[in-house]
Amino acid sequence: MKTTAIIPAAGFGLRMSANVPKQYLKLQNRPILAMTAEKFDSCDLIDGIILVVPAGDVDLCRKDIVEKYNLKKVTAVVPGGERRQDSVRAGIEATDGKYDAVLIHDGVRPFVSRKTIIHAINALKENRAIITAVPARDTIKKIGEGGYVVKTYDRRHLCLVQTPQVFRYKDIFNAHMKALKEGWDEVTDDALLMEKMNIPVKIIPGSEENIKITTPFDLKYAEFLLQRGIGED
Repeated sequence: MKTTAIIPAAGFGLRMSANVPKQYLKLQNRPILAMTAEKFDSCDLIDGIILVVPAGDVDLCRKDIVEKYNLKKVTAVVPGGERRQDSVRAGIEATDGKYDAVLIHDGVRPFVSRKTIIHAINALKENRAIITAVPARDTIKKIGEGGYVVKTYDRRHLCLVQTPQVFRYKDIFNAHMKALKEGWDEVTDDALLMEKMNIPVKIIPGSEENIKITTPFDLKYAEFLLQRGIGED
């Protein structure tokens, strides 16, 4: 099963309040995006990588990320769109249909393990859509008008969704094309498109360490994880 990894990293990270987009911030002197891409570059089950970056950063990314860190499996660096779903669609279109499976992973999740990547890809052999997730540890409540609670959910049936997420190429391509045609908005992750297409989505275990770095606190926690030797596998 030929698999490509699409790594969307086209956001500007407004919550980080930094001078550069969060994907270029450094941990132990390495850009977060490079750390993330290296995990897939070194995985035997990944045949290609497509990086999706801000429109003005394509050449910069090729030079300062792909070439500098010798990422041999990167087949394309493409400009992203206004929304995450636009950026992912741009990555899918850049595959030219050459792959059987598409893995999608946030560019600012550098602590994904190769074990998780391999598990997710292998799980697709018997499923059409795979997502990684961890159990919800806190009680989750729905808030109504005026800030009052309208419903409390049973956390035993809830999870926090992560990436990587893996899909069969035709499924994810058709889903994104339909979303574009019919104007589906607020698509927070690609599995939601599968749900809207009535395609079953299988959940496999993620990892508490597989954090998404979006705030200054996340960055400090990421530094702590690296000091503990987490994320180098």
